[in-house]
Amino acid sequence: MGNLKKTVRSSVKRMKERGIYEREQVNDILDAGFVCHVAYNIDGLPYCTPTMYWRSGDHVYWHGSSVSRFLKQVLDQQVCLTVTHVDGFVLARSAFNHSMNYRSVMLFGQAEEVTGPEKLEQLRVMVEHLFPGRWDELRPVTRKELNATTVLRMLMEEGSAKVREGDPSDNKEDYKLPIWAGVIPLGLSAGGLVSDPANLPGVLVPDHLQSFVLPGERD
Repeated sequence: MGNLKKTVRSSVKRMKERGIYEREQVNDILDAGFVCHVAYNIDGLPYCTPTMYWRSGDHVYWHGSSVSRFLKQVLDQQVCLTVTHVDGFVLARSAFNHSMNYRSVMLFGQAEEVTGPEKLEQLRVMVEHLFPGRWDELRPVTRKELNATTVLRMLMEEGSAKVREGDPSDNKEDYKLPIWAGVIPLGLSAGGLVSDPANLPGVLVPDHLQSFVLPGERD
C-alpha cells in the first residue's frame, strides 16, 4: 500500500514541515512502540483508552478481554489511534520557546474484529514483536483463552506522522543572552530481569531474554 491519505482531518496544520505521510517512516514510528491511545465516541461522549498495539502489514492491531466495553463499543466504528515517543526536552533561552523532540502518529479508520486462524496468528505476532523467540517456548493457547480474547484491527489508510527533532529554536535576539540552551535526551529502556520466585528449580533465563531490549532500541 502507498502513503497515508492526506485528508482534511489527517493533514498536519501547524508546523506543516513536520508532517510525514510516507508509509516507511510511519511504520518505523509504530514499530518502535507498543502503547497507543484509541479515541472513540459512546452516546455522544468522547472517550480515550490506552492499550497495547502492534503493526502487521498494513494494519494496526490491539486486543483485550471479550467482555471489554471499550472493545465492544469501537467494533465497526470510526476511531482515532495515536502513538507518541518523547525523545527529549528542548530547553530554549525563553520559556515560550521550550519544546520537546518527539515522533508521533495519528491514524483514522474503522475498527474491525479479527477472527479465525488470523486471530491466533496475530496474538503470536504480538508476542514476537515484544519478545522475539518466546512464542514457541510457551504452552499453547487454549480455546477458552482464545474465546476470552478479542482482537481488533484498523487499516492504515488515512493519517499522518509528526516529528520534531534537533536543537532549540530561539528568537534571533535571544541568542546573545548568557543562558544555557540545549536538549535533555529521553528514552525508555528495559531494566534487569527479575525472576519469579515461583520458577521451578533449575529454570534459567532463556537465551532470547538474555540481552532483551525494547523494540525501539533494536537494529
